[in-house]
Amino acid sequence: MRIAIIGLGMAAAPHVAALRALGDRAEVAAAFSPSPERRAAFARAHGLPAAERLDDVLDDPSVAAVLVLTPPSTHLDLVRRAAAAGKHVLLEKPLEIDLDRARALVEAADEAGVRLGVVLQNRFRASIEEGVRLVGEGTLGAVVSVSARLSNWRPQSYYDEAGRGTRARDGGGVLLTQGIHTLDAMIALAGLPDEVTGYATTSRAHRMETEDVAHAAMRFADGALGAVSATTAAYPGFPDAIELFGTHGSLRIDSSGADVVLADGRAWRTEDGAAGNGTGADPMAFSSLHHQRVLADFLDAVAQGRAPRVSGREALKVHALIEAILASSDASGAPRRVGA
Repeated sequence: MRIAIIGLGMAAAPHVAALRALGDRAEVAAAFSPSPERRAAFARAHGLPAAERLDDVLDDPSVAAVLVLTPPSTHLDLVRRAAAAGKHVLLEKPLEIDLDRARALVEAADEAGVRLGVVLQNRFRASIEEGVRLVGEGTLGAVVSVSARLSNWRPQSYYDEAGRGTRARDGGGVLLTQGIHTLDAMIALAGLPDEVTGYATTSRAHRMETEDVAHAAMRFADGALGAVSATTAAYPGFPDAIELFGTHGSLRIDSSGADVVLADGRAWRTEDGAAGNGTGADPMAFSSLHHQRVLADFLDAVAQGRAPRVSGREALKVHALIEAILASSDASGAPRRVGA
């Protein structure tokens, strides 16, 4: 399958590595950025062809799909254009800067009949997949408590980049940019809560427009309770964690795998097999292994005519949760219903 890359910033590196690893299944037809300097630097670094105009990419009938790695505020327009050109789309998270624009983006892909996959690669970790299976099979019993914690560090220089952490370009701060991965994995395990009460703020650790600290309490339809904690002010950065406690046992997922402990005495650990987690000053310090799995699933979805495992509609769930947390915070902690 011939794929074009749109957007050549720092997010491109793990995707290029994934494409190379799957070189027997995918070929980079072109790479586009509106910046001539960035195109030239990318071509030198990776030895891949660069396109000078986006229209040249979208008008090329040999290009079956586009990999969109641009800032969130550009996603709706780019997906609409790609879908109108009949290109399938693999989109870097988040979908867009707010839930309304995210819904419009998903509708555009659906109406055009193209496949839309979203890069939420934690869904493809062995630990998350096993946790989903255990919950689905009832091995952990009825879920009574769920929590997700993200304790990242970003220096001020990270937010000094033009547009970084602004509502206009990124749509939000730690929840939509970093926490989205951990929250999406939590949703895969436990589903969406019915209601959240949240607080979010810009701490004294950073000068930025949006939140770098957020906390929320959650209530699920089956009576389970949960908590979310997310920050980029935790120097020097610590591993993420998801904990799920059930009536028959517990699941604890960290940055490299999962520990399962059951009330009947059984216990084991599942390793993810990937190095690095990007929790510190270098947000790209992680393996491309799970990006490879996202790409492989997307290629299969296009070939088989099915939705990718993390489709646009599936990704709307985490957007709904994040929007509800921020809305509750804006309303001084008043509870908010969650609905994708």
